[in-house]
Amino acid sequence: MNALRSRRGRLTLALAAAAIVAIPTVAVASDAHHDNTQAARQAIKGGKARNVILLLGDGMGDSEITIARNYQVGANGRLAMDTLPLTGAYTTYAVQKANPSLPEYVTDSAASGTGWATGHKTYNGAISVLPSEQPVPTILELAKKAGYRTGDVTTAELQDATPAVLGSHVISRDCKGPDAMAACAVNDKVNGGAGSIAEQLVQTKPDVLLGGGKQYFDQTVKAGKYQGLTVLQQAQVNDYQIVTDATGLAAASPSKPILGAFAKNNMDLEWTGPTPTRTGTAPSTCAVNAARTASQPHLVDMASKALSVLDKQTAHSRKGFFLQIEGASIDKQDHAANPCGQIGETVAFDAAIKKVLEYQKQHPDTLVVVTADHGHTSQIVEAATLGYTATLTTHDGANMTISYATADITGSQQHTGTEVRIAAGGPQAANVLGVTNQTDLFFTFQRALGLG
Repeated sequence: MNALRSRRGRLTLALAAAAIVAIPTVAVASDAHHDNTQAARQAIKGGKARNVILLLGDGMGDSEITIARNYQVGANGRLAMDTLPLTGAYTTYAVQKANPSLPEYVTDSAASGTGWATGHKTYNGAISVLPSEQPVPTILELAKKAGYRTGDVTTAELQDATPAVLGSHVISRDCKGPDAMAACAVNDKVNGGAGSIAEQLVQTKPDVLLGGGKQYFDQTVKAGKYQGLTVLQQAQVNDYQIVTDATGLAAASPSKPILGAFAKNNMDLEWTGPTPTRTGTAPSTCAVNAARTASQPHLVDMASKALSVLDKQTAHSRKGFFLQIEGASIDKQDHAANPCGQIGETVAFDAAIKKVLEYQKQHPDTLVVVTADHGHTSQIVEAATLGYTATLTTHDGANMTISYATADITGSQQHTGTEVRIAAGGPQAANVLGVTNQTDLFFTFQRALGLG
């Protein structure tokens, strides 16, 4: 009888623990009256992480998250990114190149990416260099040097700012390939520099490198050991498997590094829909982008492959991996005042987050961080608001009007200087709580991986 009571007691405790853990993942408004104190305590873990995964929604401020949530799951629903147990905010400003003691309140993706990649503030347009133009080591480079496997995944060109900051150092984000070095003479290989972003990424050699930007990999190296080869051929010489479509990605072996270049420039959008006008649009819904190239993998496919490959590569190692996954075109479609394009990319990014959180459940020694690099223009407004607006019918069956108002509709909508959400789970996740600085994230990663 005592043994039976003991077993029942253990079962009761196990069920209670399971319920506590499950609370944050069922955080809909109708269920929001639980006392989450114990769950919060359990979510705070110190120590080291075996793996670190950064999921970055480019331009994904609170408005962009709310717009996507309302449309896809309703105001009372929750996205996968909403279920992380610990949430804070971080500031996103850059600094002025001519006077780095002064802030540049509205950052671009290059300066903000340099912040979390290196722990240093810099000027807009800089890729992992200080305001003095001196290169500074990145978290991916430090992790690789310490014996971790690494990955860099994006829906943009791999030479775009966010993927570039992890494995290259140039004084201008425009220097994407050997033919585009006019603004970066000091970095040009013909002048003894490390080369363009494309060249440097291949030289840094992340184990998984997936995204667009094939046109820059197809450019020819102009000096040094690989002169006369394309950057893609340079990668092949250095043991990269080259894949250019979803079938090739699925078949790629985990035994060798993978470079996937799936589009000439940025990868195709997931959704299409109405263009905002000064007088608004009739309520409508978004549609799947029929023009999307079927051979391109979706972000969730690239994330799944990266996780699978890095997990297999580290299966017999004490050290795991560092992986960055970017949903890049949330920003690009916010610039374009394209609400359905923007929402579709956010929803696709959230699918990748869900996949990563499923991995983390099986590997709780993984730190997962979900954040953005800066805020952007789109706002949910009343239907009669001045500006450029479009109205969409959401999951709730209600109309939601979205406004873009930082540029003429024929121009590019602009970033904003707001702080943005940062959410995390796993070892060291408590360091995102409160209001932190973008550069603090580098030190959280460094501590989690034991790189200090």
